[in-house]
Amino acid sequence: MHRLWWLGWGGLGFSCGLLLFLLGFRWREAEPERLQGDDLRKFQLIVELVEKYYYRPISQEELIRKAIEGLFRGLDPHSFYIPKELQQQEEAQMSGGFEGIGVEFQIVDDTIMVVAPIRGGPSELLGIQSGDRIVEVDGQNVAGKGITNQDVMRLLRGKKGTKVRVKILRPGEPELLEFEIVRDRIPMHAISFAGKIGDVGYIQLRRFSETSHDELRKALRDLKDAGVKGIILDLRDNPGGYLHMAQRIADEFIAEGKKIVYTQGRVPESNTSYVATSYYSTYEKGPLIVMISPGSASASEIVAGAVQDWDRGLVVGQRSFGKGVVQTQRYLPDSSAVRITFSRYFTPSGRCIQKPFEGMSTEAYERELEERAKRGEFVDETKIAIPESLQYRTASGRIVYGGGGIIPDIFFPIDTTRRLSPCAVSAQNRNVYLISAQAYTARHPELKNRFASAEDFAKNFKVDAELWQIFEQKAQERKVSCSFASDTARRDAEWFLRAFVGKLVFGEEARTRVEMERDIQLKRALRLIPAAEELERTGKLDKERYKALVLKTE
Repeated sequence: MHRLWWLGWGGLGFSCGLLLFLLGFRWREAEPERLQGDDLRKFQLIVELVEKYYYRPISQEELIRKAIEGLFRGLDPHSFYIPKELQQQEEAQMSGGFEGIGVEFQIVDDTIMVVAPIRGGPSELLGIQSGDRIVEVDGQNVAGKGITNQDVMRLLRGKKGTKVRVKILRPGEPELLEFEIVRDRIPMHAISFAGKIGDVGYIQLRRFSETSHDELRKALRDLKDAGVKGIILDLRDNPGGYLHMAQRIADEFIAEGKKIVYTQGRVPESNTSYVATSYYSTYEKGPLIVMISPGSASASEIVAGAVQDWDRGLVVGQRSFGKGVVQTQRYLPDSSAVRITFSRYFTPSGRCIQKPFEGMSTEAYERELEERAKRGEFVDETKIAIPESLQYRTASGRIVYGGGGIIPDIFFPIDTTRRLSPCAVSAQNRNVYLISAQAYTARHPELKNRFASAEDFAKNFKVDAELWQIFEQKAQERKVSCSFASDTARRDAEWFLRAFVGKLVFGEEARTRVEMERDIQLKRALRLIPAAEELERTGKLDKERYKALVLKTE
């Protein structure tokens, strides 16, 4: 989990990190002790021996890169080396976009595993899903071959408009799924949705990139002008990004003079404190809810932690990831870079929310979320394992915890009752919904004029007989071998069709509004606006009363 990669043209990018923005920064302390001649000669001799005697040809460049990567594996899970061919793409995605197939991935057990398709990108629109494993690329087997990130880049990168064919192993599917992906410009807006749900403003913030604060500030102003009675900031699965973006975004909600976050490290430059200003103050008053999940990390946790510690708003969802360290990035002469854990960060109450990693392998650290799931933590908050010794107090005296993520004020169990029907999933696996929507919208260019807005479309568009006939035909052509006769299967399929037609006609807003119909976590958050109002007014929260409200039957 600690290091994700974005597939794009010219390289890959990193995620789930908190990056200190230090352009032009210079160390002020004495230079570290340099390697002695004997050490350098030993390293040089080892490189020469391996280059000469290894069973296959291997270059000095590859050996040195592997040695550097091995050095970082011995440190912490968040420090790493960035090869020069990856660095340019990293900068591109953090500044707002890049070209590629649009997936975040990790190499797990010598296999390319899709962590998440990037919303709106070509892979996501084709139906590629989290957990998919890419086992073949353009006819070449890529599983179990000791594949590296550089290999993935070489095989899958490419310019907009070029194609790549992949075969995917998906849990529950008896056969490999094949996709032809047309590379495209990947939309990397920080905010994927900002709008009203009834009289509440809702903002999905997906990353803390260079554009995040400007996008959020505009969204908050627009929602205030629209007269909303509360704000829900959705940080679920937001893996983090720039530290200064977290500070500015938190500042929009926190009153002037209050501490947002502070950092501590070994060198003087790593010890900093960020205090709210009067300049960033768009929504310092009014009911506020922050949604988090196990995929919310670093910068997301800074914002949620500051809001929670000052009793400014209500934090809801599941325990966050638990990344409480900050990295600084240093460039090397060949344009490669290293990202080094530079300091720990602390919330205003003094919490460091970094989960333990000392003595753990990278693999064990990455499996920590799986261990939480096995314990039942995602459905039962009593299974959260945090020592009582890590208790802290908010400004009003409420108990909060450090040492392993932000624990929400009100826990939302992950919904396990609304699984999609197998038939609906099978059709999605074979990309039936998108191609059906494309065929239908091509016949009906007037759809744009039939609805006043994306919101109007989401409320009023129904799947008619023509669209359903197209869908059944495409499902048969794509060998979806099951029936949609049951109410559940048909309802699920129609939901997908409405979302994809909305995407093609009105863009991501319509698709998101259709998808929100099934977002039980969001529905729960909307019920808690009175709780956020009470917390802001009194500094107190009747958790048991509001828990009952959350668990109310849908």
